[in-house]
Amino acid sequence: MRNLNDIQQLFFLGIGGIGMSALARHFHGRGVHVCGYDKTHSDLTQALQNEGIEVFFDDDPSLIGQTPEMAIHTPAVPEDTKLFQHLKQRDIPIIKRAKVLGMLSETMPTIAVAGTHGKTTICAMLTHIMKYSGTPCLSFLGGISLNYNSNYIGDTNAEWLIAEADEFDRSFLHLRPRLALISSVDSDHLDIYGNRKKLLESFDLFIQNLDPSGHLLLRKGIEEELSATTGTTDYDIEPPAAYYLKNIHIQDGRYRADLDGRLQLTGIALQYPGRHNLENAIAAAALAHQAGISPDDIRAGLNSFTGVKRRFEIHLQTKNTIYIDDYAHHPAEIAACIRSVREMWPGKKVTGVFQPHLFSRTRDMAVQFAESLELLDEAILLDIYPAREKPIKGVNTGLIISKIQNTSSQHLSKEDMIDYLTTAQTEVVLTMGAGDIDRLCPLIKQSLIQKQQ
Repeated sequence: MRNLNDIQQLFFLGIGGIGMSALARHFHGRGVHVCGYDKTHSDLTQALQNEGIEVFFDDDPSLIGQTPEMAIHTPAVPEDTKLFQHLKQRDIPIIKRAKVLGMLSETMPTIAVAGTHGKTTICAMLTHIMKYSGTPCLSFLGGISLNYNSNYIGDTNAEWLIAEADEFDRSFLHLRPRLALISSVDSDHLDIYGNRKKLLESFDLFIQNLDPSGHLLLRKGIEEELSATTGTTDYDIEPPAAYYLKNIHIQDGRYRADLDGRLQLTGIALQYPGRHNLENAIAAAALAHQAGISPDDIRAGLNSFTGVKRRFEIHLQTKNTIYIDDYAHHPAEIAACIRSVREMWPGKKVTGVFQPHLFSRTRDMAVQFAESLELLDEAILLDIYPAREKPIKGVNTGLIISKIQNTSSQHLSKEDMIDYLTTAQTEVVLTMGAGDIDRLCPLIKQSLIQKQQ
């Protein structure tokens, strides 16, 4: 395979994906001619086009133009597309996104953040701390950092590469990190792994890929689930742990706390709401500390971090109405998100709109989804977003609704949901899901504003 440094023509199959677009931005910034295909228009594809990257939306090989030397592929684009087959028939190397990221990580010290929840926020927090401290880095994020309005930071002379270590499709096994962190090992992606034991074995293999001179951080309790955890450092919201918080309280709409243990840091005041983000902040601070960033820069970075798009993103906050959108698509994430809402706005009615993601995940976790959604006062469920999957017989939104108890719940189309929110009595509205529910945010916000007029 050719060295990535020698490639001058790259084609991306699924360029609008959050991980793919970060790689496209990286190579475009290095002067490589980047072109790509995606199925649908989005704000992200528009941003890529505005930056000078060619994007087209028809599965038509004649649109490729110059013959690429290599193609980068995401599993979200089926291999039976005309474009994929065209490239394959011409013996153009087609490499998975995860492998390319792994190849880049071999060129410099890498910090890899793994876990079924929290990866994007921890990476974005750590990236901002690095930037604030003046430490140049390459950062590939699974979401849009609100501080930089991008999912990619490409500093020259970078000292660290920061990457999300995604367990989906065992992608994280391509990374060879110097520093690694695992935030959670909840069951997920069982369509890939088959069972929880296989998932945990994959995390063990990820740990074994750690550089011999490297270091591993774990959220407290994870070491009980894994076998390859000798010589690790733990963190948790509460002691005992190597890194933990004390004096947690809410003041002026911010979570405030002091960090204690191996890093003693007073005066943390997060702009970013959500109690689960306290845990993410400890993780980011611990990684930054291990990477040699000063305590003052860690504090200032955390306190000036404004968040990640679609991670507890507040779209509307008035005296009578709050509207939040979140990427939560796993039962544990949904529960954490709802509990954070309850803590921030106690006593208010919480109406949640959830778009299930993947037929297999819905099938495997219908009971857990129902239990999480029961934390709402009112649950509205949309149709399942299929993503890369074909429908599974008997698996639909009704499967979750049938298991919800003690909470008002209903299944609505996207259009009927907007109409319902326009007239229903609401105080806090929370949209959740990893599909395309975020495209409804402007309409939901507008309907809630109009209702107050």
